[in-house]
Amino acid sequence: MNEQQITDAFEEFISKRYMDELGKVVNLGLPALIIDFCELDLFDPTLTDMLVENPKNTLSMFERAAKNIEIAEDSEFQIRFTNFPEDRIIKIRDIRSANIGKLIAIEGLIRQASDVRPVATMAVFECPACGTQIEIIQNEQLMKEPAMCSCGRKGRFKMLEKKLVDTQRIVVEESTENIGGESQPRRLGCFLTEDLVEPKIEKKTAPGTRVTVIGIVRELPIIERGGSKTTRFDLIMEANNIDASEHEYEELDIKPEDVSLIKEMAANPEIYTKLTNSIAPSIYGYEGIKESIALQMFGGVQTKRPDHTKVRGDIHILLVGDPGVAKSQLLKYVSAISPKARYVSGKGASGAGITASVIKDEFLRGWSLEAGALVLANHGICCIDEIDKMEKDDRVAMHEAMEQQTVTISKANIHSTLKSETTILAAANPKLGRFDPYQPIGSQIDMPPTLLSRFDLIFAIRDMPNKDNDEKLASHILESFRKPEALVPEIAPELMKKYIAYAKKFCHPKLTNESIEELKNFFVGLRSKRTSDSDEKVQPIPLTARQLEAMVRLAQASARVRLSEVVTRVDSQRAINMMKMYLQKLGMDSETGELDIDKIVTGITSTQRNRIIVIKELLRELESKYGNNIPIADLIDAAKSKDIDESKIEEIIDRMKREGELFEPKHGIIRRMPK
Repeated sequence: MNEQQITDAFEEFISKRYMDELGKVVNLGLPALIIDFCELDLFDPTLTDMLVENPKNTLSMFERAAKNIEIAEDSEFQIRFTNFPEDRIIKIRDIRSANIGKLIAIEGLIRQASDVRPVATMAVFECPACGTQIEIIQNEQLMKEPAMCSCGRKGRFKMLEKKLVDTQRIVVEESTENIGGESQPRRLGCFLTEDLVEPKIEKKTAPGTRVTVIGIVRELPIIERGGSKTTRFDLIMEANNIDASEHEYEELDIKPEDVSLIKEMAANPEIYTKLTNSIAPSIYGYEGIKESIALQMFGGVQTKRPDHTKVRGDIHILLVGDPGVAKSQLLKYVSAISPKARYVSGKGASGAGITASVIKDEFLRGWSLEAGALVLANHGICCIDEIDKMEKDDRVAMHEAMEQQTVTISKANIHSTLKSETTILAAANPKLGRFDPYQPIGSQIDMPPTLLSRFDLIFAIRDMPNKDNDEKLASHILESFRKPEALVPEIAPELMKKYIAYAKKFCHPKLTNESIEELKNFFVGLRSKRTSDSDEKVQPIPLTARQLEAMVRLAQASARVRLSEVVTRVDSQRAINMMKMYLQKLGMDSETGELDIDKIVTGITSTQRNRIIVIKELLRELESKYGNNIPIADLIDAAKSKDIDESKIEEIIDRMKREGELFEPKHGIIRRMPK
């Protein structure tokens, strides 16, 4: 086909199929006419072949053809294409030099997005000698001037005007689902221009968004520091169109036979046992923890309220335990079988790498917003190993991401809020090597109480010698070396991925009256327990509203496993049992034998808080007798009369010194810090 035949064919296509859309573009002054690629392919496959093979010239002919139609003669708009067939979508890692200059489509997550900056596409120069005006198309990074005028003059031309186009650079990273997590995801820089960077569209291209980009692959020369070009080239894409996709699990090809198999599994009364046995079968035991992780992968349902507030549906779990109890193996396995997962290690993870960061953009010379692991794992799971090894400043960045499920950045001149609706499975090691059940968990892993309280479940994994258990453990490990192929999960990893994806996409269970009653009775019953001298002492708080919300999420996840649209009493009981397992191991006050959530959340039990109150009262009494300087020996004697052990008194005095409430002006004397 020659140029005129192509123009005529495309003009005929628009006249038959897109006259209404063209009328809207002209009448409303829209910047682009969006054409379905598949419709054009059905009309004339030759046109789509030419568009793919020689997109630049074919697109210019298409635009001329559209403007030949009477109603569009004086209008300015672009031709953009959408709905590329799946067989024409290329993985970023598969792009080669043969694709340069071709129109292709890629899929992935936006990892980085720059500021919008104007770029000159054409400049007009005037010759100072003869006044001739020369147009130069600008298609490189440096401004090009005319080499010579027709009158023979060289150099020092005056720029009269230039045509500027708004440009934004995004970096698209291929999805981890496509590569299975075995290698580093590849990236490709894409340039968006004109209407693709309008404010309405720019909101849809924030880092962490899943997109399909249609565009032309170009080569970009690599320039050395001295300014000379090398023989090596970078690949970039000039975007023709970009579609933001909200479908998180579209890469998983769930066939009708998979759906029937998933429904059959969900109807099996033994499904919870099968799921538990399918998580890290090479690791012996931990049935309760594995079942909790299974529910975590299915997740609860996010609740949106009329006042625009949201309650997260994602379940956060923290594993704390002795070295060598396979915490990292559990995390690795979960990151491999989850439909959308990221694995990071605390030693190599910064706050910027976990949440988001602002970096210099090397192309447009502005600032770029780059998404971290929690943003990239939006609607997925993020496994953070050795979370206790992260720097304190970096952990602070996680507070907002865990509860509000957003990441707010206000740096350089970028103010943005990114989504991070991400489930977190974290692991930590105690500071002294072994976990001590008598010490508050916060003091053992050096994490702030505010961050600890955001975890729905915290499990302590202890390596305790036990002959019967050790024999089973040794047999399991040694047998796994002799016959590694025997440790096959009951549900295959690929089927597990599809099962989770299907449940999260189509199942949104709601609470029933029976399930609400069960949870309420447990919550109220536990909080209403009273000790004999309850009026005189600070009462232990067994659990708070935050734990109640956690149980709701667990109950919803339990219903989701069965693909049920309602949460039953049995689901609530399963959630209560998991909460009991968590609280009895970590929230039990060893002195009173009562549940006290403050031991986990603040590190101070109600018993310790009562002692601190008594000590403060005694300090005030002794001040009236001795003045500001109080002998420590007299304070200890007074506290002993209140049945407080001497070691506990010294511990409280040391704590109050660290917190700046007391100081020791000289040996054996303490004084309260003036307010």
